[in-house]
Order: sequence, then C-alpha cells, then structure tokens
Amino acid sequence: MRNDVVLSSRVRLARNYEDIPFDVSGRPEFAAVCASRTVNALKAAGVDKGFDLFRLKDMSDASRKAMAESRLISRDLLNNAQSAAALIRPQDAVTVMMGEDDHLRIQAIRPEMDLLSAAAACFRVDDALSRQVNFAFDEQLGYLTACPTNTGTGMRASLLMHLPMLTKAKKMGDVGQLVAKVGLNIRGVYGEGSEALGNIYQVSNQVTLGRTEQELIATVTALGNQLCDMENALRDKAKNEGRIPLEDMVFRAWGAMTNARLMPLNEFYQHWSNLRLGAAMGLLKLPLPLVDALLDHAQEAHLCVWAEEALSGAALEEARATRIREMLGMAK
Repeated sequence: MRNDVVLSSRVRLARNYEDIPFDVSGRPEFAAVCASRTVNALKAAGVDKGFDLFRLKDMSDASRKAMAESRLISRDLLNNAQSAAALIRPQDAVTVMMGEDDHLRIQAIRPEMDLLSAAAACFRVDDALSRQVNFAFDEQLGYLTACPTNTGTGMRASLLMHLPMLTKAKKMGDVGQLVAKVGLNIRGVYGEGSEALGNIYQVSNQVTLGRTEQELIATVTALGNQLCDMENALRDKAKNEGRIPLEDMVFRAWGAMTNARLMPLNEFYQHWSNLRLGAAMGLLKLPLPLVDALLDHAQEAHLCVWAEEALSGAALEEARATRIREMLGMAK
C-alpha cells in the first residue's frame, strides 16, 4: 500500500513583501515588520482563528528545536532565533514561518500521501494574505524569492518516504537517477543537507519556475507512486522468498526497542526502520501512527522537553530507551 511507504506530505509556499528587502535574518527591524504585518493581515482576513504565535527568542532552546524535529518549522529558522517567528495552527499542521531566507514560508503537512489537501491548506492562507498585502511578483517570472530556485510558483511539494528495502538492496543510486530525470530532488529526513536516517527520504521538486502548481504536485505524486511500487515489490519478494531473515530482523528490532535501557540515536534509527517495516508488513501488530510518532519523540529536544531538563550522554540515551518502552507499551 502507498501509505505504508509514505509517512507524510508537505507543501510549502515562499512569499516576500514587495516593499521590504529580501532576507531579513540579519535585520531585526524588518523581521518585526514582517511578523506584525502577517499577524494583522490574517486577522483582517478573518482566518487567524486557531493560529498561535511563537516568537523563537521567547522560547526555550529545547522547545523551538522540538518544533523543528517535528518539521513544524524548518531547521534554518532556528538560525535566526532572535528575530524569527512562526504562526502555527496545530489542529491541521499549518505553519507560517516568518524571518527565514524569505519573508514568509507557508507550510502544511498531511499524513500519508495527500499533497492536494496540503496544497489547498497553503493556498487558503496565501489567498487570505494576498487580499490584504502585496507580495513581490513579476508578470513573467512569478513570485520573487531570495533563492532563484524558488522563483516562479514559490512552491515546494514533498513526500517523506520510508524506503528500507530499496536501501538494503542498494537501489538508491538507481532511484537518484530516476528522480533527477523528472527534475526532482531526493534528500534526507530533514531536507537539504541532511542524512537519510532510518531509511527515510524526502522527495521534492527542485525548481518552481515555468511549471504550474498542479504540474508540480502531479509530478511529485507520480514519482511517489512509482517509488512505492518499487519498494513494495521488494517487500513482497522478501516476504515470499526470505521470510525467516525478514522476521529475524524485525523481531530483533522489537526486542531491542522494548527491552534496551540505553538507546544511542544511530541505533534507534536502525531499529526504528526495521520496526516500521514489520508494522507495515503486518509482522507486528503496531499502528503505524504510533511508530511514526516515535520518530519525533526519540529526538534530543523532544526528550529534554519530556524530561523537563537538559540531557546529554548516557542520560539522554537512558531517557530515549525509557520513552520508547513507554510509547510501545501503549500498543499492548
């Protein structure tokens, strides 16, 4: 099934105000104008309900990093913590980031493969803002952005995919070539510059100029479906031709995750990947949303928030093991 492979779908729109210089990260006075203007525009449009305003400088380091671990904000936004802010509507995972490279990054995340719903949520916010403010726009180029690769629609559509069998079969080189042929990118779980931890990959469009939003969504969705088919074919083969090694790998991961007292992060990713594979293939009676939630809750900042103290070294590994056992115990 597609949703056994796709963890989530995300759409992000880059927008800039026409009368403010690009990249306000080093200019707090302009960053403040971006934030106040956006808040007032959403209120004037009557779509501010449900949004909470977070000024990163007023948050603890662990709290803002935990939001980045959950991908509610970007890791790049953390670099501008003294001036950046985010409007977040938690009930449907819609975020308006203010003060990154672009003035605004409007983002929506949906579980599983659902780019159309994510896009619709972003465009509702974008349309509401556009009725109140003027964005930098060129009739020929489209929306103007700090980075030329975002100029045009300003849209990035991405799928977060779990591809353990393609990785184990050493097929990711072929996947990379396939992705490049259709003008897309494949990256790690946290986007550009990050590793494919836990065999998780992010597939997204590379440029936005010269293609409509509908074309970009259709391209990413089509490739996502193709990768799902390739991954599922290898899963079926393993289940039919190598069931004992497959089960051994899955149940070893279950044993480690439910019994370990110390869990280093790299080891967690390996066991988590095998655990999710077992749940997706019906070898473990675990709901996928619970397994996917583990991915966030086992991260450092989440654990510090959970423990209500700064953690490092063995204390962090102990807390991770405890939290994993606690969450997996909910499934029994």
